[in-house]
Amino acid sequence: MMKSEKKLWRMWKVLSLALSIVVRVYWYRIRGKSQWEKEKLWERIGKEFKETLFELNGVLIKVGQLLSIREDLLPRGFINQVQDLVDHVPPSPWEEIEKVLEREWDSSVTTKVQAIDQEAVASASIGEVYKATLLDGKQAAIKVQRPEIPSLVKTDFRSLSIIIWFARRFAPVPKGFIDFKMLYQELKQVIEQELDFSKEMNTAVSFKQRFKDHPNVKIPAMYPELCTDKVLVMEWVDGVRLNDRKAFESYGLDGQKLAQELFRLFLPQWLEPGIFHADPHAGNILLQPDGTFVLLDYGMIGEISKRDSTHFQDLLEGILLKNFRKAAEALSQLGFLLPDASPKTIEPVLKEFVTLDMEQFKQMDLISVKKEINEMVKSLPVQVPTRFIFLGRSFATIEGLVHTLSPDEETLDVVKPAFMDWVKDSNTNKWELLLKWVSAQPLFQTVQKIRQLLDLPEKALEQKDHHQQNEFQFVVFENQKKQAFILLLFGGVGAFTGLGFDVDFLWQGSLVVSGLSLVGYLFISSRQKRWLKRLRNGQLN
Repeated sequence: MMKSEKKLWRMWKVLSLALSIVVRVYWYRIRGKSQWEKEKLWERIGKEFKETLFELNGVLIKVGQLLSIREDLLPRGFINQVQDLVDHVPPSPWEEIEKVLEREWDSSVTTKVQAIDQEAVASASIGEVYKATLLDGKQAAIKVQRPEIPSLVKTDFRSLSIIIWFARRFAPVPKGFIDFKMLYQELKQVIEQELDFSKEMNTAVSFKQRFKDHPNVKIPAMYPELCTDKVLVMEWVDGVRLNDRKAFESYGLDGQKLAQELFRLFLPQWLEPGIFHADPHAGNILLQPDGTFVLLDYGMIGEISKRDSTHFQDLLEGILLKNFRKAAEALSQLGFLLPDASPKTIEPVLKEFVTLDMEQFKQMDLISVKKEINEMVKSLPVQVPTRFIFLGRSFATIEGLVHTLSPDEETLDVVKPAFMDWVKDSNTNKWELLLKWVSAQPLFQTVQKIRQLLDLPEKALEQKDHHQQNEFQFVVFENQKKQAFILLLFGGVGAFTGLGFDVDFLWQGSLVVSGLSLVGYLFISSRQKRWLKRLRNGQLN
């Protein structure tokens, strides 16, 4: 197939799939299908979407992975089908890879390296990795961008821009519910960042400098003289995947200690200023026999800027002082508000949320409480920016790996020592005094109210059938975890905002909020896992 014909075929596959999705969703809506039937439709759509991505490869695999973490925008049935989308495709012919290297290095391959294996050790949608021996005899990993990627990027983004244009006008969702333009720009920005290997090199260098004194982490050294925007050359480091239990047990390593060290490695990335690794899955974290973690792949990172810090400070101040105008304006500046929403629109919703009256829910049955909560959430004209989605993804991924490393221990017990060490290193004294201060603040009282609200349905569960009990109990746990994470995010950013502006009162208070939220999240996660284990063992009727 000629290149031009291949591009047209590729564009047709993408556009025809998008059109078929819109037609089917509209058809189900016109026919008044039940929610269950709609959910099944989205599952089928998700399966077709994933199969199409595997057929087309290229950057569309990355698009699918990015969409798979947007649970705030896409139906659960769709997310369930694409959340395990694996970025693994067959390698390119060596002859094509060699041409890329020669073009980027402006010389033959043998003038830059002694030898290079012609069989890729890893192959993904954007790049392939080859093992090589440098001129000085050192082993290196060479990541090469796929030859066809530049042309595919233009075709795929052209297709996506057409889909976004169509979706903004005809998608079967309420107007203003999704900012399609912002979603497209964020997808484009993230993928373009991954396509520039020189940025990945600079990020890796920054991480290596940041963790140079950390005894249990290794960041592969880069060879800048061999790196370009399409070729990345780094130190070769051996290790096993972090989820390979047999391997690390054969090393004689303690899973609980490994889990603590892993958490100790990522906690500063979430709670301190700067960048954080946004894709820390098991394949990107290797383990060496002495227990050293090897952190790989810096193509996908997140960053909370100083500007974000300033606006988060305003948000925290607005919520604490019940200045909802200031809080709403801060949300707008952070990019949370949809285009058609103004800060004035969200003011009354914020006020209602922060000043929840628990009395109004006490006489409501389980279904009514759930409906009221859903309506309140849906009334918020917000769309979470990708950089904050990445923060949540990073946290959730590490939490899962902690459980993998130490499955028989309570998550809270595992990470508590690491958290307390971080608190001590942050010079957070007067802990008890600050804890008393936070507990007296309106924000903490609001958290207590939210917790009471989420506990209310548990009492009502006694009056419902067992199947409904189990379903709703799971929702209760998930809602509690979401609230705890939101407060962790606010507290963490508030803490480094205070540090940035040298405001002791702000950063110390926010640090306590972060600590309480983190402990709460882990406690809820532990309760949920114990409950699921009892459910699987038939101990719950």
